Amino acid sequence: MPQNFDSVLSWTASNNKQINTSKTKEMIFGCLSTANLPLLSTSAGSVGRVSTFTLLGLNFDVSLSWSVHITIITAKASKRLYFLKQLKRVEVPPQQLLHFYTTVIRPVLEYCTPVWHYAITQSQTEILESIQKGAIHIIYPFTRGMSHSNILFVAELTSLESRHDQLSRSFFQDISHPSSSLYHLLPPPRDTSVLSRLTTATQFTHPISRTKKFLFLY
Repeated sequence: MPQNFDSVLSWTASNNKQINTSKTKEMIFGCLSTANLPLLSTSAGSVGRVSTFTLLGLNFDVSLSWSVHITIITAKASKRLYFLKQLKRVEVPPQQLLHFYTTVIRPVLEYCTPVWHYAITQSQTEILESIQKGAIHIIYPFTRGMSHSNILFVAELTSLESRHDQLSRSFFQDISHPSSSLYHLLPPPRDTSVLSRLTTATQFTHPISRTKKFLFLY
């Protein structure tokens, strides 16, 4: 870690730049987050160490549990339900209310889905689903008391979990093309001659994982 930071300092010095320590933060993931490691230092001062950080709209924490991120996006989406209620009170037609939900509220719950979808818990998934369920109840009040599947049927929507899964798969399919700028991050594809002899085969080998939690099955 210090060696990597030294490389950054060397690059900034050779390019006549300087690290802004007031905007630069250090976050240590995993078991090292509890270790008493020295702070990274520059000629302008030390880099602050944080346990949570927001980067490009994603909220990271040292445990990568995504609990902070889920809390923030559900709070943001819940606030937007207020505007949905106001539109309902002035008798905006249900189809327009549904359009408001799918274009203004739901995207908050789907931003950068491929990054965090497979790492959240079932309880976190249910928290997200409750936002969509609440929106449908506002649009179609008679759905209160219905089962989740019937609520989705009335609104002609799929569960957020299903959408997140599909969005993640679509993203992977996009970057699996050599023309993608992220293609180089993937492992080498399997030999086509090997794939033709297998009954169930994936284009790329599965990553090595001790648990199924982080094993993406594509």
